[in-house]
Amino acid sequence: MTTVLIADDQALVRGGMRMILEVHPDIEVVAEAADGREAVEATRLRRPDVVLMDIRMPNVDGIEATRQILRRDPGAPRVLILTTFDLDEYVYDAMKAGASGFLLKNAPPEQLVESVRAVARGDVLLAPDITRRLIEHYVSAPRRGSEPPPRLEELTERELEILILVARGKSNAEIAAALFISEGTVKTHVSRVLSKLDLRDRVQAVVLAYETGVVRAGEAADASADQRPAPNG
Repeated sequence: MTTVLIADDQALVRGGMRMILEVHPDIEVVAEAADGREAVEATRLRRPDVVLMDIRMPNVDGIEATRQILRRDPGAPRVLILTTFDLDEYVYDAMKAGASGFLLKNAPPEQLVESVRAVARGDVLLAPDITRRLIEHYVSAPRRGSEPPPRLEELTERELEILILVARGKSNAEIAAALFISEGTVKTHVSRVLSKLDLRDRVQAVVLAYETGVVRAGEAADASADQRPAPNG
């Protein structure tokens, strides 16, 4: 059973999402919150697996609430950001805050359900039509010639290659095909990369790769354009 907390300042939206989700026997909505402050407190009390988090809410917005939820507890729930605003800065802020997914509110109901399931099992989900634009315009790469963080030096040549392909939006299957290795081997390498770099999931790996200059804006032109979630590990 996947437990969910819905945080949105509109009661009708919360009610609609609850109806969509609770039709499915493997999902239970355990709490609702009308603002970010309530979301943080309800998360602490109810310990849901997934938090559906609106961005624009009173008192504390969804981005700050996400930061607080994930900062306080290493075993915190996964956060799926929901918004009507297809604006790059929100996506980047959500990624930096540690969210595991970003989905527009006008997504079909079944996509919402599948996204909750995907995030709950440890996958990450970013809408591909905005991910590349986000990276190229909002991630500040260092000057050429600057030294990468020491943690990157711990990666093997193969692990660095894996990190680059992850940052370019490749799924495990695509990475396996490109490197002529098995998906299981790819999964092992991804897990090692995340562990060595002390990263929560592939979203953080993408941010790190661009911020450190491992991959630069414009180099993700061949990134996959489909909507499937990327497995975490």
